[in-house]
Amino acid sequence: MIAINCVANRPAQLVDMSIEIRGWRMVAPGRLERFACTPLPPAPGYVRVEVAGCGVCHTDLGYLYGDVPPRKELPLVLGHEAVGVVVEVSVEAAAWLGRRVLVPAVWPCGRCGACRRGRPTACSRSRMPGNDVDGAFASHVDAPAQHLCAVDGDEVRPADARVGAAGLALWEIAVVADAVSTPLEAIERVGAVDHQLAVVVGAGGVGAFALQILRARGAIVAVLDIDPQRLELARRLGANLALDARGDPKTLRTQLRELAVARNVATDGWHLFEVSGVRAGQELAWALLTRGGSLSVIGYTPEAGTFRLSNLMALDATAYGNWGCDPARYPEALRLVASGAVQLRPLVRREALDEAPQILDAVHRRAIRERVVLVP
Repeated sequence: MIAINCVANRPAQLVDMSIEIRGWRMVAPGRLERFACTPLPPAPGYVRVEVAGCGVCHTDLGYLYGDVPPRKELPLVLGHEAVGVVVEVSVEAAAWLGRRVLVPAVWPCGRCGACRRGRPTACSRSRMPGNDVDGAFASHVDAPAQHLCAVDGDEVRPADARVGAAGLALWEIAVVADAVSTPLEAIERVGAVDHQLAVVVGAGGVGAFALQILRARGAIVAVLDIDPQRLELARRLGANLALDARGDPKTLRTQLRELAVARNVATDGWHLFEVSGVRAGQELAWALLTRGGSLSVIGYTPEAGTFRLSNLMALDATAYGNWGCDPARYPEALRLVASGAVQLRPLVRREALDEAPQILDAVHRRAIRERVVLVP
């Protein structure tokens, strides 16, 4: 396992004393504590990234508050949605020194059967920062060079620390590492959505990005949520229809069919994207499956739902899941942001890493609506 190791854990002669890593680590369910240490040099093939920002995902909250156990033993530095600058490298990764990079949220091994079959998101040996290894709620994070995505490459051509025509500060694009890239993977998995009806169940941070990607792909998009403010934001971001998800499924299906007819798209074969991460959202998405349609499960909940799996057979439908995003798709995610097709600024909020315990508590209580990015 690759982790951030303090000086006391290894012989002093192996330690580069020029960098001190500071941040927060989870020491027990619901409990974070500050830490500071001088780390070992990066492992072979790894780089050390000075974190410009790390997004707060509800997965982090699941680990912190005990809903989902992380795979690494505690203590654990949470955070898997990072962007920053490479400040230290192993010999094998020397070319990355000084580059601005996105750190993918999942790191496939590249060698197993799933990876060789072109399914890196199904890699059983994959590692996730803030779960399998220490993450980025800290001043620095270590990551494998082979999976980094350059923010200063030809894809975006930023000036200073800004991304293309979108004019975004570096910290703002941290959310591309998961909240943008994961729905992109789901949409690419489904295939062509141009001039087809796509239904997004859940208009939170990830759902709002799924909506924008679908619109950029030419889909007619309906969004379902129980929050009027989220539905209004979805309309501003280009949703063709925004509906209260608490409606009767039969009524909702009728309204969706009316949208399809009005937009001259098929009244079956809908693409459903479940992003709410709650049992009710998953059951609603299942209830809205149509003949020849698809369901992509992006949100996660430990709650068990009630589903009649025979619907897949009877409707000749397809269900998909994806654990994060193939790192090879990250340049496309950045291009969508740089072109303005996917807007980040209305959806993200900067907060100080120093205030992480209070901020994570506020996000957990849903007192903050935006996607928070913790900035050291």
